[in-house]
Parts: sequence; structure tokens; C-alpha cells
Amino acid sequence: MTADDLLAPLDLAFWNLESAEHPMHLGALGVFSAHSPTAGAHAADLLAARASGVPGLRMRIRDVWQPLAFGGAVREADPDFDPRRHVRLHAPAADFQTAAGRLMERPLERGRPPWEAHVLPGEDGASFAVFFKFHHALADGLRALTLAAAVLDPMDLPERRPRPAEPARRLVPDVERMRELLRGAVSDVGRALDIGASLAVSGLGVRSSTALTAAPSGTRRTAGVVIDLDDVHRIRKVAGGTVNDVLIAVVAGALRRWLDERGDGSAGVRPRALIPVSQRRPRTAHPQGNRLSGYVVRLPVDDPDPLGRLAHVRTTMDRNKDAGPARGAGAVALLADHVPALGHRLGGPLAGQAARFWFDILVTSVPLPSLGLKLGGNPVDEVFPYAPLARGQALAVAVSTYRGRVHYGLVADAEAVPDLDRLAHALTAEVETLITACGP
Repeated sequence: MTADDLLAPLDLAFWNLESAEHPMHLGALGVFSAHSPTAGAHAADLLAARASGVPGLRMRIRDVWQPLAFGGAVREADPDFDPRRHVRLHAPAADFQTAAGRLMERPLERGRPPWEAHVLPGEDGASFAVFFKFHHALADGLRALTLAAAVLDPMDLPERRPRPAEPARRLVPDVERMRELLRGAVSDVGRALDIGASLAVSGLGVRSSTALTAAPSGTRRTAGVVIDLDDVHRIRKVAGGTVNDVLIAVVAGALRRWLDERGDGSAGVRPRALIPVSQRRPRTAHPQGNRLSGYVVRLPVDDPDPLGRLAHVRTTMDRNKDAGPARGAGAVALLADHVPALGHRLGGPLAGQAARFWFDILVTSVPLPSLGLKLGGNPVDEVFPYAPLARGQALAVAVSTYRGRVHYGLVADAEAVPDLDRLAHALTAEVETLITACGP
């Protein structure tokens, strides 16, 4: 075991946050056009064959109780790796989203590489879907995309320059290094106090909604929405802001519509949305590990003006960006670096329960390549990303842009949100509302 084998602190946190009711895996549902009725079965064979040649898919996570890493975990090759245990061909499905919801609620087996690929042939014979699951401790969104792409058909991607070798670490730091460590420690204390104060303030003043909270039932429901990226750009050009600002504002407006339609009411509701921000740097340690911070945005669900909601999101996001991802309530994840391995193991359950005091809903963006994805020559038509649910929360939203269209992937506790399809329809309706508000 080397230092590079150890899970990065945030990976270890995700590994220990997991429970049976709150599995910590990412999901993605790719819907393919099928060239033949047997395309799904052929896709399953291809995935299993290709998985054998992808080193990252052979990696399991093993707990460590050695003195220098007591309570930690390592990522290591599974000597008994068999891809057929991870790639599964199912019976034809009438509704891919319904199947994805059932698969999303099942935790991954922790004794072997924590990923799965489920092939779902369509009943019509003209399509099939592949549902990927990757544990958050194995991969973040970008790494999961890389692993999934490795078992799809090859793409013509630009070559990446090799990363320069890092200088060997000295066992005993010199005096100047000690000064740097001391300054860093003082800075970390200041940052922790700043984050703690921001977290306390973020929980004051404005109510959320009981529709966004849930006792853990362990059930999951998923839904997907596709909107035209050109419509998003049209809104952005008239109202200002970024594409991401518009997509977040669409979530705020959809929540307003959904809460009012179901009778919960949107008056005074401004839930805290966590917007993850990648902090990964190519030359840092643990290049495959999670390096996440985030912004916390009060979604203006109670504002009846669609352009007012967008303006609020834009202003808040600009303020967050000016402060930087290392400050504010959304930067809590960065503190994981300063918790010892045993602390993650002992404090994981408590940290999971504290998530509801940090944010009310997750709204995350998952990158996808602009090139068309294929499997066995069958093209991907739609890609829906899914995020895990934190304890006490009923809804998570993930967004990806693929070939000129935006895909929203919704994950909800099935018992707390039995009407998730209504929220999906509200997302589409909110885009139309914003287009209308922007004028001809």
C-alpha cells in the first residue's frame, strides 16, 4: 500500500456516509436507438468484454486498519474481478425511467468494484437503455464519465499531454516548508470559521418546504426532462446571465409551480440549493478523487416573476463566484481534507444526518462530451444523470447538456414524492414561461 492508493478525504467521506436507505452512487441512463431487436443483448456482451480492459473498473475499495491510515480505505485491483458480475441484461422494459428508479435505490456491493451497468432492452425493439451506477467514492461525475466512455465505442478525442512527474516528497520538511504548513494551518482555521458562520447564517430567515424533506424510506423514483439548448440561449441573451443561471432558475420556477399545484404553497419558500463546484486540479494528489466545493443559493421559489427569479439567481451566483468556491456555506466539503481517517469512519453517520442543515436540494451539473456517443454502433439519443439523495432530503436534480439538448435527471424518495412526473412537467412549462416573459 502506498499513499497514492489511499482514498482521498472526500472519497472516504462518501464511503462512510452511505447507508442502506441512502446509497451514495451516481447514476446515468443512456437511451440508445437500436439497429436490431438484439442490439441490447449485443450491448451487454460488449460492455462485459470491454470492462475487462479498463483498469479503473477493476478497482475495489478496502478498509484499512494499519497505524498510518487507521480507519481509512484504499483503492486496489480486485484479484477476482469478473465483469459479468457487474454487467446485467434485463428483461424488456416498458418504461426506462421506472426501471432506473428501482435500480437507483439498490446499494452497490461494497466487497467488489463498486459499479454496475444494467442493459434494458425496450419492449418496442427499436431502443434500449444502459443504466450505469458508480459509487461516489470510486468516481466523481467527470471520472464516472471517463469510465463509462471507456466501455462505449471509441471516440476521436484530442490527445492529452502526460502530466509531469511530481517531485519526490521529503520525509522531513525543511524550515521553509514548516513555515508554509503553519501559515496554511492558520488559513485553514480562518476558512473553517468563515464556512461555519456562513452555514449558520444560511439556515436563518426563510423557510424551505416539507415537500423537500423526507424520512428515509429507501425507495427511489426517477424522471427525465429534455429541453432545447437553443431555448436556453434565447432566454440568456434577453435576460442575461449564464446558461447555468437559466437552468437553476428553471428549477426554482418549476418548484414554485409544483408546490402550488399540489397544494403545499410556495409563499415564503426559498430552499437552499447546493451547486457543486469541481476543485480538481491535474497536478494535485489523488487525481482520481473527489475534489468538490460548492455554492449555496437560495432559490427564489416565492417570487411570482419568472425574470425576477432569474435575476435573483444570477446575482447570487455572481456573488458566490466573486467570493470563490473556498468560502461560504457551500465550501463545507473542503473541510473533509482536515478530518483524520478515523474521524470520517466514526463521524460518517452523524455527517449524513447533518446534510439537511446544510442544504435543502442538490442541483448539480454533469459534463458530457459534445461528440455523439455510441455502443455497438447504436447512437445515444438521451443521457439522464442522477445524483444520490442525502439523508432527510426528498429530491436531487442533475443536469447535462448533450448534442444541443439539456437533460434534467430527477431523483426523489418515492414515498415522499409520488408525483415526481408532475415536477418534470413543471420544468418544461417553466422554460415556456421564461420564453414568453422574454418576448418575441
